[in-house]
This record gives sequence, structure tokens and C-alpha cells, in this order.
Amino acid sequence: MMSCKKKIQTDRKVSTDLADLSSLGDENQDTNCIDLCFPQDTCGLNVCLKDQSDLADLSSFGDENQDTDPHHFTSDQSKVQSDDVEGPLIGDHETQESEGGEADLHKYLVGCKKNPGHRQFIPVDTFTLKHLPEIFQDNDLYEYIKVIADLTVRVGVEMSSPARPKFYPKTTQPYPFSNMRERRNLRTGSGRVGNVYKFQNGVRQDRVIGRTSYTKCWCRKCEGLKSASNVWWEFEVTTATHVVFDDIEANHTTLRLFYDRDGCPVVSVDKVSVDYVNIEYDLCMLKCVTCDKTLGNKLMGMLKDFKPVWWKVWNKYLASRSKHKLTFIVSHPHGCSKQVSVGQWKDKVEVEVGIRSKFTYTTCTCPGSSGAHVQCLGYRDLNWPELVHSGSLKSGLNYSGVGYV
Repeated sequence: MMSCKKKIQTDRKVSTDLADLSSLGDENQDTNCIDLCFPQDTCGLNVCLKDQSDLADLSSFGDENQDTDPHHFTSDQSKVQSDDVEGPLIGDHETQESEGGEADLHKYLVGCKKNPGHRQFIPVDTFTLKHLPEIFQDNDLYEYIKVIADLTVRVGVEMSSPARPKFYPKTTQPYPFSNMRERRNLRTGSGRVGNVYKFQNGVRQDRVIGRTSYTKCWCRKCEGLKSASNVWWEFEVTTATHVVFDDIEANHTTLRLFYDRDGCPVVSVDKVSVDYVNIEYDLCMLKCVTCDKTLGNKLMGMLKDFKPVWWKVWNKYLASRSKHKLTFIVSHPHGCSKQVSVGQWKDKVEVEVGIRSKFTYTTCTCPGSSGAHVQCLGYRDLNWPELVHSGSLKSGLNYSGVGYV
């Protein structure tokens, strides 16, 4: 099994949050769970009750037969049964492979067999408050989903590393793309921007004291130039390890940002390295760089907007998180434009007792969604979004990698 690059440094980042988790309740309580179903509309989602006592919580739900938006849900995902979660939880990865590169991605979108028509995905540029279940039509939650969407990126990789293992650790399950080593077909996944830092002459321009061993920008445009910019921005993107496995693959990775609709301007970053990777957690953190002033300042502004709304939403839904189980994902299905999907988590599987877990959920995903940030409402997951989409199980449930939640 491959060791984790910079693991000690990264684990130190998350261990500082342990004290903040002492007040959290039992995440496995599920005595009054409201199952969200997705039948014929998005403005008033039908609700399945496990217990008659839940009726009082639904008094605010509207007419489930309204159909005022074309992006309505069609499958009753609440009937999907939980998987047997004994042993490793491994299914099919959801990266999108494309032998024809970028030009063929829409072909895979149209021919999708998992979610024909993609009626359970809402394009991010048309997503409104009414796409949420009525009891969750909260302005803070809506703003939170929008800022997560702003920070979501498409990850495109054009190389499979020869270092990929043949099997997942401690299993005989084939590891994705282990049989495609050194091939250059495009595959796409999703990711999310975490921290953003500005540097000038190698010095971090914030309240944290920090200096790099280099004083110039290291983006591809500046690489090898004597006139390289002395001002640059470095930012982190989390995705799944099976999407970007190591630095060999990172060197052939391009991130597309702000891909909110077809035909929008292409904004991309192609200088990427691996800062942390863990095969068993299916978690990869990429380190990215740009000296584009407009892009750097825009990313910093987005992170500034994200933090206060995250705090509001986390506090608001902390106490009820094991009851409502609302889960949303923003991803790039089939490598195409950004989409929002909403559902529920079903199982919370502890991998390290009281520290790290993975989830199964009904929230809709497709090939191209691998690596997207999985948002289980009420769970702590701030600047370093650990919980990423990992794959799909035979039962129809989807599942995450391992996160510090």
C-alpha cells in the first residue's frame, strides 16, 4: 500500500479541530428520521414517514403535485435500502472516461444510463430556493449551497500513473485505472477549493507568518522566466485519490473553474501538485498556483463569503442533523457544467471511532461526480473539505470517502 505523502503535516491540520467536536451529539441517532423522496417535483417534495410522530414536522409542506420547474425529481430514492456495511465499502468509481477527450463529454451526458435525462440535477445557474424541500427553504442554507457551488471545480486528468496499485488496500477489488497505466485518455471528476493564500516575494500576505523557499510564481506561464511574477496565489483543491493519484497525474491535471453553464468563458489552472494523498480514505489534496490577479482575488473573496454563512448553517442544523439527514452535492456530471443534487444520507459508518466516518446517501451523482464535496447538513467540514464523493453501490446508494466528521 502506498504511504501517505505529507501525512503528518496534514493530520496535524485536522487534529486541532478535535476540541471543537466535544459538544457534538450521537450522529447515529435515527428515531425520527424524515425520508426525503424525489417523485414528481422540486418545489414541494413528497415525504415518506417512518413514524407517525413525524407528521407534526411536515405541517409546512406545500402541495406535492405542483410542478412549476422543469428540473424535477423522478425517482423515489427513499425506497432504496441501506447496504450491508460490514467490511470495506467499495463500489464503482464515478470518474468520466472519454477516449475522444473534451469533444465527447456531451455524448456521455446524453447517453447516460445511470440517470437518463438527469432530472434530479439542477443546473447551478438556475438553482433557486424552491428547489429545496419546503422545510429547508432557508436563505442561509440557499446562500451556503451557492457559495459551495462557486468553489466547486471540474478536475480533468490526462495520465494514469504507473504507481497505481492493482487492488484497493486490503481487498481484491480492482483499483480504478490500474490497468490503464501511462495511458493518456481524458477522465474527469470534481473537486472543491479550500484555502487560498496570497504571496509576495515569498511572504504570505495574511496574519499568519510564513515564508516560502521561493520568491517567484511557479505557474506554467512563469516557469523558467527571469521575469516571473513576484506576486501569486496558492490554493488547495480536494478531490478523490482515485481521480488524481500522485504527482505524475497531477502534472497532467487541469482544473476548470466557474464552469456554471455551457458556453461560459473557460477559466483554468494547469499547474497542480499533490500536497496530501490517502488511498484508504480516498482523499487527495491538490496544491495549485496562479499569478492571475483577477482569479486570485476572486477566489479569496469567495472564501471570505463562505466562512460566515458556513458558521450560520452549521449552528442552525447541528442539533437536528441526525433527524433530517439532508445531503447535497455540487458536481460536474460527465465533465459538463456544474449541477446541484439534493438527497439524504442513509448510513454513517465509523472508520476510526469518534473521529473519521464515511456515508452512504441517496443524493444523485453520475460519472464525473467523483471527488465532489459531500455536504451532510450539520456536520463540521470547514476550510479543508475532507468528505468527497467516492462511488456508487449496487443497491443504488452512493457513498463517500472517509472524512473527519
